Amino acid sequence: MLDSALMQLMWLASPALPIGGFSYSECLESAVDAGFVATESEASAWLVDQLHLSLTRSDLPVVAQALTAWRADDLLRLAELNAWVLQTRESSELRAQSAQMGRSLLEWLKNHTTATPAHIAALAAQEPSYPVAFALAASGTGAPVRQCLLAYAFGWAENMVQAAIKAVPLGQSAGQRILSALTAAIPAAVDQALTLTDDSRQAYSPMLAILSSRHEVQYSRLFRS
Repeated sequence: MLDSALMQLMWLASPALPIGGFSYSECLESAVDAGFVATESEASAWLVDQLHLSLTRSDLPVVAQALTAWRADDLLRLAELNAWVLQTRESSELRAQSAQMGRSLLEWLKNHTTATPAHIAALAAQEPSYPVAFALAASGTGAPVRQCLLAYAFGWAENMVQAAIKAVPLGQSAGQRILSALTAAIPAAVDQALTLTDDSRQAYSPMLAILSSRHEVQYSRLFRS
């Protein structure tokens, strides 16, 4: 992989990317409120499970398939993938998160050279989901699909660890240990995601859906999901 491609992926994975990822906990805050996550070990186990049961089976295969579609200029396929993401978010908060981050990343792309104006316009014509928008941003880097998925997963992991530090709460050292556990699990998760097809891809995490619904009416909240 070229140095320029690697640096672009590092940029896309950075929590400093102005797309609002830091403002979401993806139900972790609700899990803390319900007493399911109260310690470092519980937070680590929760996030590793979420990686395998949610991200690996849903977002990561969509990113992989959308990358291929962007590079082939297959706009019909991209519309199908984008619609699938939005339709399978199991609460208004989770759908709003994907749509908001997708729109923000699309706005960011307008000021960069990693996507063509035609592709930006094609995604802007629908409600852009974050996985499909990320695939568009990554498609222009020239990086292999697997490396793009590693970047996506690591960016998610960093945001979730920061959410855990604030919500549980935990110290920075604990956060780094959780990030280490997630980093160790990500390569296998990516390899599994690359094997999934339309028939085996799924978005079924009932506990996350329940916690997300509870979060919408939670009395005290730091995060938007």
